[in-house]
Amino acid sequence: MHPSQQPPVTKGAALKVLQQQIRSCTLCQQHGYLQAVHPIVSGRATDRLMVIGQAPGHRSVAKNLPFSGPGGMVLQKWLERAGFPEGYLHDRAYLSSLTRCNPGKNTSGSGDRRPSPPEIALCRPYLEQELLLLQPRVVLLVGSMAIEAFLGKARLEEIIGTYQQRDMTFFLPLPHPSGVSRWLNAPAHQYLHQQALQLLAEWRITYQL
Repeated sequence: MHPSQQPPVTKGAALKVLQQQIRSCTLCQQHGYLQAVHPIVSGRATDRLMVIGQAPGHRSVAKNLPFSGPGGMVLQKWLERAGFPEGYLHDRAYLSSLTRCNPGKNTSGSGDRRPSPPEIALCRPYLEQELLLLQPRVVLLVGSMAIEAFLGKARLEEIIGTYQQRDMTFFLPLPHPSGVSRWLNAPAHQYLHQQALQLLAEWRITYQL
């Protein structure tokens, strides 16, 4: 068959190839950032809500599924407050992150280590390709690192409750759902967080997420 007669590659097929590339990636190990790598990815070509976090935790790596730890449970509860059904996070949301391997524990012993800028740079092309293929209607930027990567550096109280639209995609910043974070302890911050969930609730209805 002549190349011009080849059937077009579907979005689903292209995404499947990309996900396999991500799972096979060893760049951070080759560059000496990690001793061992285990990239994980989860989602379907039909997903219209995308979640971008910082990096998978050890529970997510063990289950080979992003957001499998306590943070994922909290995030699912936030979705339910916005009117999404139980199980939506893992059943119908595309789950991504700035880096795809667990970066290991923080040297202080509190939570996971923050991925370094070089590690994030190695993973960024995968993330850009996912966005290009999926063209999600809504992207949740979970935590300060994910927010900064797309919306620039800002204090959470200045940006939670707001959003940015790029083409047909809404980027909605959210605080990190980790138990290590104490940001939501303040009533004023809880109010901003509720504003963000209200936006998400409106988009869920308007765009049938």
